[in-house]
Amino acid sequence: MKPWLQLVFFTCIFLIQHTEAEFFTSIGQMTDLIYAEKDLVQSLKEYIRAEEAKLSQIKSWAEKMDVLTSKSTSDPEGYLAHPVNAYKLVKRLNTDWLELENLVLQDTTNGFITNLTIQRQFFPTEEDETGAAKALMRLQDTYKLDPETLSRGNLPGKCTKYRSSLTVSDCFGMGKTAYNDGDYYHTVLWMEQALKQHDEGEDTTVSKVEILDYLSYAVFQFGDLHRAMELTRRLISLDSTHERAGSNLRYFEKLLEKEREEKSRDKSLNKTEATTEPVVQSGAYERPLDYLPERDIYEALCRGEGVKMTPRRQKRLFCRYHDGNRNPHLLIAPFKEEDEWDSPHIVRYYDVMSDEEIEKIKQLAKPRLARATVRDPKTGVLTVASYRVSKSSWLEEDDDPVVAKVNQRMQHITGLTVKTAELLQVANYGMGGQYEPHFDFSRKDEPDAFKRLGTGNRVATFLNYMSDVEAGGATVFPDFGAAIWPKKGTAVFWYNLFRSGEGDYRTRHAACPVLVGCKWVSNKWFHERGNEFLRPCGKTEVD
Repeated sequence: MKPWLQLVFFTCIFLIQHTEAEFFTSIGQMTDLIYAEKDLVQSLKEYIRAEEAKLSQIKSWAEKMDVLTSKSTSDPEGYLAHPVNAYKLVKRLNTDWLELENLVLQDTTNGFITNLTIQRQFFPTEEDETGAAKALMRLQDTYKLDPETLSRGNLPGKCTKYRSSLTVSDCFGMGKTAYNDGDYYHTVLWMEQALKQHDEGEDTTVSKVEILDYLSYAVFQFGDLHRAMELTRRLISLDSTHERAGSNLRYFEKLLEKEREEKSRDKSLNKTEATTEPVVQSGAYERPLDYLPERDIYEALCRGEGVKMTPRRQKRLFCRYHDGNRNPHLLIAPFKEEDEWDSPHIVRYYDVMSDEEIEKIKQLAKPRLARATVRDPKTGVLTVASYRVSKSSWLEEDDDPVVAKVNQRMQHITGLTVKTAELLQVANYGMGGQYEPHFDFSRKDEPDAFKRLGTGNRVATFLNYMSDVEAGGATVFPDFGAAIWPKKGTAVFWYNLFRSGEGDYRTRHAACPVLVGCKWVSNKWFHERGNEFLRPCGKTEVD
């Protein structure tokens, strides 16, 4: 039943009931009916205003989306190269369009609702929105961006054309994602940003009470009792009936009183001992340590800091033409080779793949892209991991002649056989896409990692860069402080094993989060079997 029909129906019941109470016998009682009718008319007008407001909201949303989609569809990859646009796209489709659906569902608008309901099954999920929010936080941490910078979309690179900003609602959503994950560090940062933009007068449906509720509790989790009380009092001043806030304030006051009693007791026991109360300032909460021991070094390299390229080392790096040890296929057209690092020796090759080949490889890979996996060191089974955020696919030579052509080219350049190498892996890194520090080869504690392949360990890595990246996305080696930046059409190569067959632990490397841009790579892992005479063994652990 429509709301206005319900309203009329219950009004009629109200009138009939009171008529049966013989209102006509008393003018005084009938005057009550006059006022009741007046209220009904007022309610009817409010309903009409609500309907008009709803239609106005829908129209405004449609016009805004029309402008936005016209802009985004003109250059999808360019638009999504800005991570704020990528996050907001995911958030819109998972959250905002659902809110619009609920708004429209208040009426029987069959065509739109039917279409939206059908399309929603293909929309991003809650997990996607959470992942997108965490990606922005990852960029925030890795590249030392404050919430204000991210919120205003002031990122490096040539993305000003697609610059986008986060609203109070967006910042609040980021904070909620962190809160639900038990990440109070980012909860504080994003709730503070939401509150700041709210205080600046930004129009939003999120109330200050909601923001302060999350912020005060997150601050309390850092042990900042005084600020938690200050924020809670501010919340109560806005909503004196907020039960949880009142309960929290009483709890905080008890804790504070307990602290004072303990200090007083300590002072009475040792009057000469000076006591100082620790002060935690707003925004000074430290980022918690995590599972990655070289986190600081890794992230510094991603920012281009801490690269250990000394003048002495620089003098040992050269450029040359590479013919694969007089490989007949390369004698006429050798590749340009550049030393990126001396020890371990890492080289870059130029013009390895043409733009046409890159586009064909991407075209073949896109329909098969799936969440990238890592090999479990104990079981050897492939599984997804939070420290590897990308999508990948594997291409065989039978898929297209260009795959076989690229494989043969890598064989000619390296002098290693592709017969025992793994398939060509193509990877695309999305917003904040990364692969944290890892080894490509299997270590002694995981001897069965490649047992299923029967080709021994990964002796070398050949990595093709199939796109330029405006900001971020470097390949870094934390052990010796190298950072290699993507250049479309180039490739880097290094050996993972010494000639003795022992793993070169210095080659632990990472793919830094993509800050601005879209990163495409492909790689070939060469294995030991079949390369015994192409790269003979040696007794010493040197390349």
